[in-house]
Amino acid sequence: MAIQTSELIINPDGSIYHLNLKPEHVADTVIFVGDPDRVERVTQHFDRIEFSIQKREFKTQTGYLNKKRITVISTGIGTDNIDIVVNELDALVNIDFKTRQIKPKLKQLDIVRIGTSGTVQPHINLDSYIINTHGLDLSGTLQAYNTQEINNSNIVNAFIAQTSWSASKSNPLIIQGNTELISKFESSLTLKGLTATANGFYGPQGRKLRLALEDPLLNKKMADFSYKGLQITNIEMETSGIYGLAKLLGHRAVSLNAILANRANGTFSKTPKQTIENLITYTLERI
Repeated sequence: MAIQTSELIINPDGSIYHLNLKPEHVADTVIFVGDPDRVERVTQHFDRIEFSIQKREFKTQTGYLNKKRITVISTGIGTDNIDIVVNELDALVNIDFKTRQIKPKLKQLDIVRIGTSGTVQPHINLDSYIINTHGLDLSGTLQAYNTQEINNSNIVNAFIAQTSWSASKSNPLIIQGNTELISKFESSLTLKGLTATANGFYGPQGRKLRLALEDPLLNKKMADFSYKGLQITNIEMETSGIYGLAKLLGHRAVSLNAILANRANGTFSKTPKQTIENLITYTLERI
């Protein structure tokens, strides 16, 4: 059955609605960055760029690095944007735009996030790299989908119990990243751990400016959380959405984070641009 025009919106030029991409623009390996300005900080290392476009916060460049074709996309901030980007990427490779039908043979993408984050653990150094083995979804975005088969309910139940998670908030989910990609990118230079994905930068991540927080101790509770050796290392705003949607759609995903803030110690990196550049170089060397 053909997908209705209200559900899959295709622009007059044949590109998909938000990303403004056509199927031929997408490589099998896709790098996600948040900031549109960071796209060229990645592609400046490429041997050549064959395509470039930007619509709103979604900037895309596709090119070649050592004969490997790679697409780099800026997602903007938050799992709501991730919902757009991952769904539209999947549509580009797995839906026939002429017939509006799902292709009989599905393509699997490799999605690699190069992001920034703050750690909740006092012992984790600024400017270090964390590979997230799991995403703890606190944003609620994934609740729109049937996640029962990919959610680790045992870890979720432990998290709810140990943090006294309020029933008035969205129910947390735990999604594991792709183990093969995690192994590919880990080294003596990286740490591993679970990332909490919040639906905001200030209150949802425990930052207090003028507004009182529902749970001022949440970050400390997350730092103390433990389940069979698994600990929460950091908080950011995208990883769980990437892991959840990628797994549901049959893609592989891994998230790498440069630690720019230590929330437990109240400190911030003195060299954030260089730290991000170092993580970009590290990722490209292993991709």
